[in-house]
Amino acid sequence: MLTSVPVGTNSLKNYEDIVDEEIIEKIRRLGGEMKGLRVLNLSSTAFGGGVAELLYTLVPLMRDVGLIADWQIIRGSEDFFTVTKLFHNALQGMELIATPEMIDTYLTNNRNNADMFSGEYDIVMVHDPQPAAILSFLEDKGKKTGKWIWRCHIDLTAARPGVWEFLRPYIERYDAAVFTMPQYVKEDLGVGKISIVAPTIDPLSPKNIPIEYDTILNVLNRYNIDIKRPIITQVSRFDPWKDPLGVIDAYRIAKEEVPGTQLLMVASMATDDPEGFHYYEKTSRYANGDPDIHLLSNLEGVGNLEVNAFQRASNVVIQKSLREGFGLVVSEALWKERPVIGGDVGGIPLQVINGKTGFLVSDTEQCGKKAALLLKNPEMAREMGIYGKEHVRKNFLSPRQLADYMQLFIDLYQT
Repeated sequence: MLTSVPVGTNSLKNYEDIVDEEIIEKIRRLGGEMKGLRVLNLSSTAFGGGVAELLYTLVPLMRDVGLIADWQIIRGSEDFFTVTKLFHNALQGMELIATPEMIDTYLTNNRNNADMFSGEYDIVMVHDPQPAAILSFLEDKGKKTGKWIWRCHIDLTAARPGVWEFLRPYIERYDAAVFTMPQYVKEDLGVGKISIVAPTIDPLSPKNIPIEYDTILNVLNRYNIDIKRPIITQVSRFDPWKDPLGVIDAYRIAKEEVPGTQLLMVASMATDDPEGFHYYEKTSRYANGDPDIHLLSNLEGVGNLEVNAFQRASNVVIQKSLREGFGLVVSEALWKERPVIGGDVGGIPLQVINGKTGFLVSDTEQCGKKAALLLKNPEMAREMGIYGKEHVRKNFLSPRQLADYMQLFIDLYQT
């Protein structure tokens, strides 16, 4: 059997004083129409990355409003996750020739996971490329039940043709596909229903709830960070698409104008991302022993509380991505009333309204200069933070995504 992920409980009632009333009403109405619908979310990992964070919130909320919702993760060897990371990079534009060995590793693992699949569901939502071929093996054996949705969290605008052409026939077996933005939808994708749903954050999660100043201070002291000096933070995997070396260069530019500035690079080392350890080491070497550059991760005991504290302690948050599916960490920082400087790519411009909630930049020098500008103008930073929080409240909190998914489920189930 596949591995079931235990999740806690949550209630839609907890969000009534946070999001707009019409969102709550829509979810309750849909929940009444869909009571007892069996829904499975299938992903590659229960820890690290935005997909896992989303599901820890959405699955309990689905249960709260009447769905029978489960979450399972696939099993895979280190070779498999190395291959899927290469595929991920290729789908975001990196050069790759998919060798027969890579394809065999991918398909063998999906076939093995299909053999472990059990249970009957009305809706199965498969997240990202890692488990995408499972449906084809089930369907070939006549074991498919219910409607299947492929949820793509990746920016496919520059996908390498070889990898995309390999994956496309497996994805076209799905009843529907969900993308973050219309621009990510490939014109040659033959799927019956396409839905656009932007991701969201949970304002009530340990990473996003308000915390006391003393708690923030204790966390910073534990990691030898000086709260009296300016702090720039990027929360991201150590990954080439997050441009960690460019972040360090931008920090160095800002520090020339604002001496004493500190840089926090905070990451979660995910089980399905073996490349992350390589980039962690590469980033560490590039930091060159600078005592004001702090590379922090779950390896040093950093969890959701610590990330919350780091973001709230920051004067400026950066998300200097070169490619980005959405970037949940942008909404996290804006929710904490922190201005964000983001790469003008993927889903970041949905969140960073240039000049209002932060700045969009296209290169390292711009990033460093804008960071210095905000560090030297705290009132500007404060106003951007206030505007940013309301922007997130209206558009990027969990109940809105739940409503969008439930609408898709009922549309599929009724056809």
